[in-house]
Amino acid sequence: MAGSFDNSLSLFARRPSGLAAKILGGITAFFLIVGALFSLTLNSLLFTIIFVVALAAFSAFSFLTYAAGKRSASEMQKASLDWESALPEIQRQNLNIEVLELSKILEVEKDQVSDLQSAYIVAEDLALRQIQQEEHVPLMRHVSVAGVPFAGVLSKNGTVVCIEVAFLIAPEMRQDRIDSMLKKAATVKKGVAHVAPDMSTRLMAVLITQLTPEDDQLLRKDLKTKRFSETPVDIEIRFLDFESLQRVFVTDL
Repeated sequence: MAGSFDNSLSLFARRPSGLAAKILGGITAFFLIVGALFSLTLNSLLFTIIFVVALAAFSAFSFLTYAAGKRSASEMQKASLDWESALPEIQRQNLNIEVLELSKILEVEKDQVSDLQSAYIVAEDLALRQIQQEEHVPLMRHVSVAGVPFAGVLSKNGTVVCIEVAFLIAPEMRQDRIDSMLKKAATVKKGVAHVAPDMSTRLMAVLITQLTPEDDQLLRKDLKTKRFSETPVDIEIRFLDFESLQRVFVTDL
């Protein structure tokens, strides 16, 4: 089902010009500076302090107003980004690929694949819950941005964060999986830059692990030193332990 971040008519309203505010702000700053200099020539310490403090307060107010305006512009641009729920066929295909790889590593029988699928679904769900808790913003699951599907997408501080999830039970990650992540992120970056130039794109690789401490260290070293050295977008790697996630979110009934 397709949708947008915001369908309100305010998106189509003409944005107010900031020229008048800039002119008034410049005039105000000019007279405050003149007042401070004039007070100095009169050797009036009190009036000099008043003008200097007023100028400092005005400068701080102008900076905060500018920052708020930038955030508002970013939110309006974010609203123009289209998103849609990833088709069930795409979700099923991605799930089958991941589970097939895990089944090869674990050498499970065919009659155990369904259990492995269930475990992967649970792991991904818990990981996305944890990311939402850490980021303190709403997270959309299994959506496509610029036609590219991701396990999750969130928007924070003017940045579109595309989330990819992988479940690792060995201290290595397939290079084709990494290349696929980077290619998808690069495509979204172009799409975001086209409709929202002030917004940036970041890839968050969420790696759910079930490893020994030694293997965990090997994986971290390998990924951080070699595998993501050349990236088209900023990338962040989050390591989450599957057993720890279960202790946090799953309770015995």
